[in-house]
Amino acid sequence: MADYDVIVIGAGIGGLGVAALLGKQGRKVLLLEQSDRVGGCCSTFERSGYHFDLGASIIEDAQVIDWCFQRLGTSLRTEVELIPPDPIFSVLLKDGTKMKYPLSVDESAKEIGRIAPEDVKGWYAFCKYMKEFNDAAVSGFFVKPANTLTDVVRMFAETPKMLKYMSLFNGSYQNALKRFFKNDKIRESLSFQAFYAGLPPELLPGLYAVIPYSEHEGIYYSRGGMIAIPAALQRIGEKLGMTLKLNTLVKRVIIKERRAMGVVLADGTEITADLVVSDINAKRLYLELVGEENLPGIVRTGVKSYECSMSTPTIYLGVDYEPPLEAHHTLATLPVEELNRYWWDYYEAGRYPSEQFGIISWTSHSDPGLAPRGHNVVILTLGPGPYKLDGTTWDNEKAGLMDRIIKYYSQRYVPGLAEHVQVAEFSTPADFAKRLLSPEGAIYALRQDVPHAICFRPASRSKSIKGLYLVGASTHPGGGIPVVVASAMNAAGLIEKYEK
Repeated sequence: MADYDVIVIGAGIGGLGVAALLGKQGRKVLLLEQSDRVGGCCSTFERSGYHFDLGASIIEDAQVIDWCFQRLGTSLRTEVELIPPDPIFSVLLKDGTKMKYPLSVDESAKEIGRIAPEDVKGWYAFCKYMKEFNDAAVSGFFVKPANTLTDVVRMFAETPKMLKYMSLFNGSYQNALKRFFKNDKIRESLSFQAFYAGLPPELLPGLYAVIPYSEHEGIYYSRGGMIAIPAALQRIGEKLGMTLKLNTLVKRVIIKERRAMGVVLADGTEITADLVVSDINAKRLYLELVGEENLPGIVRTGVKSYECSMSTPTIYLGVDYEPPLEAHHTLATLPVEELNRYWWDYYEAGRYPSEQFGIISWTSHSDPGLAPRGHNVVILTLGPGPYKLDGTTWDNEKAGLMDRIIKYYSQRYVPGLAEHVQVAEFSTPADFAKRLLSPEGAIYALRQDVPHAICFRPASRSKSIKGLYLVGASTHPGGGIPVVVASAMNAAGLIEKYEK
């Protein structure tokens, strides 16, 4: 008899979600996490009284997350205190123009009209179109498995409205915006969100252009930091009998006759289970933990062909003043073509400039408890950074680069910032790789373009190893809090169906 019914590797939000759901099914579940905290990229850490969100900084498509909590017999709002930021974000365009997007669609229309009256009509058309797509996608795309092409055909057959939006799957994010907006400034204000999904506007599929609209459906921050959501899932899971072990590294999945039978820990301990669920990067899972020798040749080739998603260098700042910002999120942007050129001239070329753009997260604006009284938390989520720098290393460049970026932001975006820093920490792609054991420091595991989408992503129910299931950003529907939670529901549903 196995030690557990299920072993889950990784206590990111996907691992926590599936472990809790499987506990709800009455299964004996062991959840193993290599670090000292839960949440993965959706986590929070403390330095000198300042609480910093490691990666994720806002909650979108909260209804998808709520569906998971409902399946656990509760609700997201019951378990987590949600704070709705308004405006959703402010924008600092490259030419110095300032904008903001209030939660209200109508108030955002007024702001667009102030900059580009000719695009107000396009804004309303954009919102109508994307609302219809979002409604169809959330129910017909996120929470349905896509292991095979047959699954994808069934997905569209069950949600025929999705066929109306095929141009969003075939076209780019950039072209989706061009369809509705004429003014370059408005396009710029809505284009940085392409990097929310990990690619520049010209490469990212058009379906992600729903992001600037979906935030108007509801956007939240969790009191206590983003770790509040995984902490809630941990709390519920443990009530349902789930066992969690932190600081416990899994080195290998036990495979016998191409079936997962348990895991081997870093200290050599073997723990057996009827099923294994992985919430780690699929490339690392298959090539290192499962082992190439246990994979058919075509699977080895396929896994190696996957490209990792981008990494986002991040600077965490504790400051002793109130920064001159207007919103929880401020987007420091570049024109669309410059965002595209940045990808090729810097990211793909292994270069990283100190004159950066990105997201400025003033999280203590939403939750003052994250910082000591009179102080604030400011997080700079910078432009994509290559894992390997050309001619040097992140460790060599880290200290000097952080100082230059802070000075640049202080001069251009947040006056006074450099003079008020009390705590500063810089996580580079190399640091993310070490901290999260994520290949290349990838924040969404794998790229989120067409060759890595839907049934082309590693399957939730492994096709090559029996008894092995995947959750998290590596599998359908991809990276981001709500979609990773959706992957947990998908996997739990498949296990309930196939593993009696």
